[in-house]
This record gives sequence, C-alpha cells and structure tokens, in this order.
Amino acid sequence: MKITYWSDYACPYCYIGEVRLDKAIAKLQSQNELTDNIEIELKAFQLDPNAPLTSSGPTVERFAEKYGISHEQAGEQLQKISQLATEEGIGFNYADTLFTNTLDAHRLTKFVQQNAPEHADKLKKAIYKAYFIDKKELANREVLAAIAKDVGLDIDVVDFLDSDTFKDEVATDQNEAMHLGVRGVPYFVINDTYAIPGAMSQEEFENALRQIYNEMSR
Repeated sequence: MKITYWSDYACPYCYIGEVRLDKAIAKLQSQNELTDNIEIELKAFQLDPNAPLTSSGPTVERFAEKYGISHEQAGEQLQKISQLATEEGIGFNYADTLFTNTLDAHRLTKFVQQNAPEHADKLKKAIYKAYFIDKKELANREVLAAIAKDVGLDIDVVDFLDSDTFKDEVATDQNEAMHLGVRGVPYFVINDTYAIPGAMSQEEFENALRQIYNEMSR
C-alpha cells in the first residue's frame, strides 16, 4: 500500500493528521488488519510560498492581522487547535510558533526521501517538533542543519541549501496538488486512487485504511 500526502510543516492540522494516521496504521497492523508493507511519501504544499525568511512575530499576531480579529479572538482560535494536538499527545502552543518560509524544509525532506529514505520519517517528525514545540524558525538553515545532525544525516545542510537542488521538485509537488484540485492540506491519496482530504480522526483513518486494504485483498 502506498500513501502519498501533501502537507506543510507550518500546518498544525498536517502535524495532527500525520500523528493520527501513524496511530491508525500501528493499530491495524497490530490486529493483522493491514499490510506491513506500507510506503509513505510526503509531498510539498507550501501554504505561503512567499512567506518571509524571518518571523515577524508570534502566530497569534499574524492570525489577528490576517483575519481582522482581536488578539484575544485569535488566541481562542489557536487554543482550540492546540487542544486537538494535546489530545494526540503532541501538546504545543500554536500561538507562539514563529512562521517563516518552509521551502528549505521541504527541499531537505525531498533530499532525504530520495537519498536516505531510512531517515525520512524521523526527519519529518523532527521538523514538525522544531516548529510547533521548540518554536524554531524553519527558514533558518542552521536550525535545519541541527535537525539533520540530530536524526543522523551525514550531509552539509547549509551547503546543500545554498544550491537550487530540489526547488523544482517542490514546485512540481505544488503544481500536482493544484492539478488535483487540492486547496488545503493535509491531503492523503492511497494507491494513487483513494483520496482522503483533511485531518480525519484516528477512527476514520482506521475505517478508510481497513476498507481499502480489504478491497486490495479480494
């Protein structure tokens, strides 16, 4: 089974959705209701390709300005999202995240998926953690270099990111999503056929995966 999904590292629902998917897969596999042979590929979807390289302030300020609401109203909305994360065991305060451009984070992910796939899952989780829990700026190449080192990658990240490598591949992912009509993430596609938009609940993921696997097994 192949699961492809479009995601952005600055998207809380993408982080939550990936955690729910992982839990659903683990549960079904433990019950022998799902194959152990699953390939998972993240594709890039930048929510804001024009985002700055340095943060202009906490996300609560950005939300208030973007939607024309008060800081209090923005904080309440962000707290609801943070509560969803807490319920999944990845507690974070979304209001304090520092939003920056995610292109380099996606480029690094592309490199790892192609050249060191055994590190891909650990890298993705580490990047999400850096942004949402550790409040790091993902456009900071030293931050990405530290993440790569922590997950065991032997690569000069800063030198790699100084090149244009994998920029075209990130753009291709984005264009492919647009061609499919994807307007928001996360967006999951199973076996290039079954689409699952949004961060469904773990139970909904379980039901969808079980049904698709049973159809595959007939």
